[in-house]
Amino acid sequence: MATLPMQDLSAQTKTPSIKRHRKLLPSLKTKRAEDLVLVIGTGVSAAVAPDVPALKSWKGLIQALLDAANDFDLLEDEENNQFQKAIQEDKNLVHVAHDLIQKLSPRTSNVRSSFFKDCLYEVFDDLESKLDDVGKNLLQSVLRLMENGSLVITTNFDNLVEIYGAHQGMQLESLDLSDEGKVLEWAQEKRKLSVLHIHGVYTNPSGIVLHPLGYQNVLRNTEVMREIQKLYEKKAFVFLGCGRTVEDTTFQSLFLEAVRNKTDLEHFMLVRRDDVDEFKKLRENMLDKGIKVISYGDEYVDLPEYLDRLANVICPRGNQVRGATNIDTTLKNGPFTTSSQDQRMETEDEIKLGR
Repeated sequence: MATLPMQDLSAQTKTPSIKRHRKLLPSLKTKRAEDLVLVIGTGVSAAVAPDVPALKSWKGLIQALLDAANDFDLLEDEENNQFQKAIQEDKNLVHVAHDLIQKLSPRTSNVRSSFFKDCLYEVFDDLESKLDDVGKNLLQSVLRLMENGSLVITTNFDNLVEIYGAHQGMQLESLDLSDEGKVLEWAQEKRKLSVLHIHGVYTNPSGIVLHPLGYQNVLRNTEVMREIQKLYEKKAFVFLGCGRTVEDTTFQSLFLEAVRNKTDLEHFMLVRRDDVDEFKKLRENMLDKGIKVISYGDEYVDLPEYLDRLANVICPRGNQVRGATNIDTTLKNGPFTTSSQDQRMETEDEIKLGR
């Protein structure tokens, strides 16, 4: 009787591979929430509202402002062509933005009326309806850490954190460098439920800063500067979606230039490990500045899950933001589509001025 060949059942019985999550770094997960200062950059805003081009990069913001100015018929054709050419040629975008703002603003500083304000509101109109479900999970963890004592800084002009906080019953205040008194109180941890916008926030156009000259009042206030720099020396800054924030002139002036004991610093930067060589180079360069570069995963969607696990470890049990949902369930079953992932992956890593 012929013997039937044995069938290889290994292919049929192979269990689906389970995605391996990045382990939390011991020096980070042993921190308390009140030990952290979260620094939120463009990568977070782009993940939270991926359908808003102005949130993806500094260049995208200037283009959106220029489009709004043209929609309102505020520029002559020749002026528009000059701005468009400067954007396409990647000229100094700070100067381009400054010139555009000057064009849309009154010639005297004591007049409050400005077309720049109208353009800003047009660009950031109805952000509330453009929040992405996966991005909401990221903001959920940010709010939970804030409730437990973490401070928040952002280089972004949008107020997405504050908008989502209002949805969850948290009244968060937007601060900018134009109010020295409130900035001082924030640095002294008396305004923990406030978000410090170091470049300003669109709801207060007069407080928007594009150059160190724009916040000389803060730099000259020794009491405010001492308290701000004390945070960088004693707290652990966690950079989220920040690109090149440590090269940002505003950030450097506020936190880096006058900090003396740089050898004692221990900060963290969460990044996506897509290019191994670039990741290694960034890690080596940042470590010299007292910043540990950590990979949260290979995809942008891995960041909310990483931050959620961190919040679960360092925040007291039971202290959950009102309205919070289980992030694992949302990430597995939620409306995360290929198109939304593609949009998120288009976010520019080479972000100028931390935007």
